[in-house]
Amino acid sequence: MPEEAGRLAGTAPLAATTSGIDDLLLAGLRELLDQELEKAIRQRERSVLFTGPGTARDAAVLAHRRQLCRSLGLRDARVPCDALEFVATTKAPSLVAEHPAYEVHAVRWPVLPGVTGEGLFLRPRRPAAACVVALPDADQSPEALAGLEGGAAQACAYPVAGRLAAAGCAVVVPVVIDRDDTWSGNPRIRMTNQPHREYIYRMAYEMGRHILGYEVQKVLALVDWWEKEHPGLAVGVYGYGEGGLVALCAAAADERIAAALVSGAFQYRASVGEEPIYRNVWRRCRGLTDAELAALIAPRALIIEARPGPTVDGPPPARAGRSGAAPGRLRPALLDEVEREAALARRAYAALGAPERLALVVPDGPGAEEEALARLVAALGVSLPASEGAAPPAGAAQPARAVARVDARARMERQFRELCDFTQRLVPGSAKERDAFWAELDMSSVQAYARSIERYRAYFWDEVIGRCPVPDTPLAPQSRLAESRHAYDLYEVVLHIWPQVPNLGFLLVPKGIAEGEKRPAVVCQHGLGGYPHATLDEGNKAYHGFARRLAERGYVVYAPQNPYIGPKGDAFRVLQFKANALGWSLFSLIAVQHKRILQWLGSLPFVDGARIGFYGLSYGGKTAMRIPALLPEYALSICSGDFNEWIYKTVSTEFRTSYMFTGEYEIFEFDLASTFNYAEMARLICPRPFMVERGRFDPCGDDEWVAFEYAKVRRHYADLGIAERTEIEFFQGGHEIHGVGTFAFLDRHLGWAGKEEKVAGAAGD
Repeated sequence: MPEEAGRLAGTAPLAATTSGIDDLLLAGLRELLDQELEKAIRQRERSVLFTGPGTARDAAVLAHRRQLCRSLGLRDARVPCDALEFVATTKAPSLVAEHPAYEVHAVRWPVLPGVTGEGLFLRPRRPAAACVVALPDADQSPEALAGLEGGAAQACAYPVAGRLAAAGCAVVVPVVIDRDDTWSGNPRIRMTNQPHREYIYRMAYEMGRHILGYEVQKVLALVDWWEKEHPGLAVGVYGYGEGGLVALCAAAADERIAAALVSGAFQYRASVGEEPIYRNVWRRCRGLTDAELAALIAPRALIIEARPGPTVDGPPPARAGRSGAAPGRLRPALLDEVEREAALARRAYAALGAPERLALVVPDGPGAEEEALARLVAALGVSLPASEGAAPPAGAAQPARAVARVDARARMERQFRELCDFTQRLVPGSAKERDAFWAELDMSSVQAYARSIERYRAYFWDEVIGRCPVPDTPLAPQSRLAESRHAYDLYEVVLHIWPQVPNLGFLLVPKGIAEGEKRPAVVCQHGLGGYPHATLDEGNKAYHGFARRLAERGYVVYAPQNPYIGPKGDAFRVLQFKANALGWSLFSLIAVQHKRILQWLGSLPFVDGARIGFYGLSYGGKTAMRIPALLPEYALSICSGDFNEWIYKTVSTEFRTSYMFTGEYEIFEFDLASTFNYAEMARLICPRPFMVERGRFDPCGDDEWVAFEYAKVRRHYADLGIAERTEIEFFQGGHEIHGVGTFAFLDRHLGWAGKEEKVAGAAGD
């Protein structure tokens, strides 16, 4: 075996200890993502969105708007909204309050099948002069925005909705899903401390929807109604905090909205990884930043109020029986951040000859709210009632007489459960969406299949996982001989995937390899919280030293470090949100890592680059589904302790180990349900061999659900006439490597014969 002074030939010497290299790996990935985010934000300066009118800009607006609608999940046809429904019972009327200029009613309206919007309708007593949707922050009630006594008053002493109604606008104030955790979970399984917004976000994101998108749909349903009820009247939106984001997105998505006032929400978003998870939007920093959304609104009126946004220190505190929420906090943007983003947005307005239609208002002192609101109503062709002094007149600002009190808690629960139920109902139908997506696959022959699968592989990489460029920098391998046994030598290896991202792995080289002989290799991948060392640990009850056992059979084995390092907790999980903002994911980075590992392994003189298999457990099993699907260089793949009806596993609120209830908040992949369940990922591995290893008592899934999903894989291979290339092994065990059927599978499909004789020969050395 080629060796140079205790190291592998062709490598530089490695320090005696590799302690702390996992920290360097994560720090390097974080630096890489931060650099790419900064680069993406700088590239906006050259965007055609900020140029004058023309076909190029028109095309760009359409493309960015399509991406916005996709990233927010604005894909479901809305239920026709012909009228608002007054919410009344035998105990309480719909009328909540009266004012000389308007009435306040509790209302709801249809949005999506089984989903309504709900809130307050401030109906002027004279014919409406304009229509406005006024959106509070997530932790504000509609009553607070309307100036009603008893409404939560956070940052909302100024009754925006009441002032708009007093000006003659018809105003609807929707409920915005809050940040409490009262109903987040299933009491029969587990309750969590996830904010309601996060709980809905998790299930919606996997289904290609978003909590922000659901709330935009509620706004647009009102626009639909007003278009029928008040044809010709201008429509505007106002929003503060979370409601400000909804207002910005709604106006960017729908040109029927004539004017928008965004308060406490518009900013330069340089710290996307620090915001709450429900702010995570796919490709947010590649065309959907606040300035770019403003450019989609231009030349319609946009008022940016630089009021401090809400402060959120994190999710509700973890407590007995309730945990698992993602971190994330909100801090009011600094004024220079708001001004910086607004300056870029102003370029779009200036290029279109309408600089006056974008206004940045910096509130300063009592009554300062009037300026921004006056600009909004002026853009709608309305004037605010005259104010007395610095503050609006009390009579104009607050209803004169309260009539009834709304049960705000029951209303919030209805809104929360409707969105949960709607999303859960999407799960069974997603199989038909996937069938439609895969309709052009050519199954006429293995050769035709191999050609037609490439467009699906490209889609999986570009639109689901995210394609991160592979660097061409030197790998600069370093190694040292860590151990020598009778059957193999064990080397610690460090490869530099990117210059600032070192990756540790263990290379096991069987003894007795003849000169010029090329052996098959197996990449053994650890799971969540693990290190590559675990695959070597013969006493580990999950791995059973399977990397060593394979080396003893005569395989070259490599066990690399993947970034999902459990003890590092949020240090790796928050990378997902930085990556998602770029249209990437953790597996984008892992794909690059394995691409370069394959390049290096294939360059070793004793490795047959055409016979490298992949075998992973748990999170390594997740990797086994995704990375060989992307990288045809892997000759086969074995998924252990992970294969599932994946959409059900991630989204269901009825499955006991669903990711809806756990702390693995990074697991969700945008719009996976419409395109790739695990059976479809296996199609990308096909026609290469693929195997599932399933422990009977593994809590990650149920045998029945695993068998259900695998049956689709087996049928697919059989339809191509290659059924012998796939199999599943059920064994009486748990979340662990069994290493019986899988070892035989490797031997058969990597063409490795004479193993026992070679090992026996090595043992006699």
